[in-house]
Amino acid sequence: MSDVNVSPASLVGHGALIERLLRGEFICRVTDEDGWRALKSPAVRERIETYLNQINRTVASAGEGEVFFCGYAQLGEAERKVISSQFKDICQALIPLVEWLVLVQEASGQDAPLTEGAPVRLTELQARVEETPAFREQLAKLSQYRLFGSTSNNVDAQMKLVFKRLVELGYLSRPNLEKQIYIATGKLDYLYEVIRFIDETEGLNLEAQAEIATQRELL
Repeated sequence: MSDVNVSPASLVGHGALIERLLRGEFICRVTDEDGWRALKSPAVRERIETYLNQINRTVASAGEGEVFFCGYAQLGEAERKVISSQFKDICQALIPLVEWLVLVQEASGQDAPLTEGAPVRLTELQARVEETPAFREQLAKLSQYRLFGSTSNNVDAQMKLVFKRLVELGYLSRPNLEKQIYIATGKLDYLYEVIRFIDETEGLNLEAQAEIATQRELL
């Protein structure tokens, strides 16, 4: 942890960015391009890092350095409890999130899962889901998970609720409220790193399970 103090003047213009980091938001080109550019600047990032170090925080990154978020500089008992709680929340959300990612990948005919900056056109996706019984079944199942909490049997209602929750959770951005076009954020890239970590340390093999699920739907 740095012992160097940072003057308020050196952080002028970055107060809102620091607040977003401290709120637990993920900063990427999609969610905050100006903030992302600031954190990509070594000089600005060093000033923000030095300030955060004074309150036991640090600028962490994921997605090969393209996504930034706030972590703890040093871990004590209190910090470990917070991280443990956050990790538990992510683990509980993994199955519905992975099932949604598989559904989008299959219904869109994509070769790879969503990554930061990829657009998702809700209207087009919904049309493909409605015309394919297997996709409708997948959507009905995942929309009922506690993460989404749908009680509707209507595809339109299920789809809109799922996308609304994913925006609230920070995995999608909707830059224009008049259009049904959503953009994947860098938080998805962070999620993939969490999945790989769990996969490697606990042997859950989530990627293989997702692939098996995909193949099953194609049979």
